[in-house]
Amino acid sequence: MPGLDLDRLARHLPATPRGPLRAQLIAGGKSNLTYEVGDCASSWIVRRPPLGHVLATAHDMAREHRVMTALQDTEVPVPRTYGLCQDPGVIGAPFYVMERVPGTPYRRADQLERLGADRVTAISTRMIDTLAGLHQVDPVAVGLDGFGRPDGFLTRQVRRWKQQLDSSRSRPLAGAEELHGLLEQSPTPVSAPGIVHGDYRLDNLLVDDADRVAAVIDWEMATLGDPLTDVALLVVYQRMARLGSGYVVADASTAPGFLGEEDLLRRYADMSGRDLSAMGFYLGLASFKIAVILEGIHYRYTHGQTVGTGFDTVGAVVEPLIAAGITSMKENS
Repeated sequence: MPGLDLDRLARHLPATPRGPLRAQLIAGGKSNLTYEVGDCASSWIVRRPPLGHVLATAHDMAREHRVMTALQDTEVPVPRTYGLCQDPGVIGAPFYVMERVPGTPYRRADQLERLGADRVTAISTRMIDTLAGLHQVDPVAVGLDGFGRPDGFLTRQVRRWKQQLDSSRSRPLAGAEELHGLLEQSPTPVSAPGIVHGDYRLDNLLVDDADRVAAVIDWEMATLGDPLTDVALLVVYQRMARLGSGYVVADASTAPGFLGEEDLLRRYADMSGRDLSAMGFYLGLASFKIAVILEGIHYRYTHGQTVGTGFDTVGAVVEPLIAAGITSMKENS
């Protein structure tokens, strides 16, 4: 199995294998690689960075392992972690082993539609309740002090994504300078810091057969910062499914019964007790962030640096996202 030496891995598993190990790549690409590894009786999940040269800070196994381990005894559902190995000599890169949690990472509307609107409402409600629960966890109380730098978090985000855009811009983008200017000139909101997942959406949750959130996964972007950035990113992902540009990250939110934007925000406010009056800024920032990420993908596609299909429509969503971000900021200023 590329990227996974099963013989060397065996001694790092939580139990001695009963027979030959098998492995299956569950998710791969430029994100961290996820394998299901098992014998005739048990199975576990192994995470490691992508193959080839990567920046350690972008694929830090210790960070993922640390945040999930810290959340083990909270009400936030996470897979149980079994061990972290930072010796690249074992399988070629640092890795960690965690529990395999049964569940479905719903991504497409057709997956949810067959469940019926009532179940979809329950799933999307539990999705936002789980996020509110995460944001109520005291980072210091679970040993995550120093995990990030909450002070100046939003200012750094605005600066970071503008720098990222400047490094990958290959064409004029209507509204890009205007949206950045609005973000830079607007008063920076203040919300109590907390644990930020960084990429929270339904397909980064495992939902069990009883429609409960069994586990929150994919913590590679986690940090300490402003939790409302998670909420805004979730809303903007849902907006993308309705932009009609031909490119969406996931369209599960278009299934009948899925909480709409207003209901989602109202539910989060009720469950978290947080003030959402400055949500326009957060939605503008989330729109800018995703637009910059997609523009980078478009840049690599036009320069022949992507592998696979589906990249030809990425560029079409960038300007509509920017326009939606400007509208959010102006309507909520």
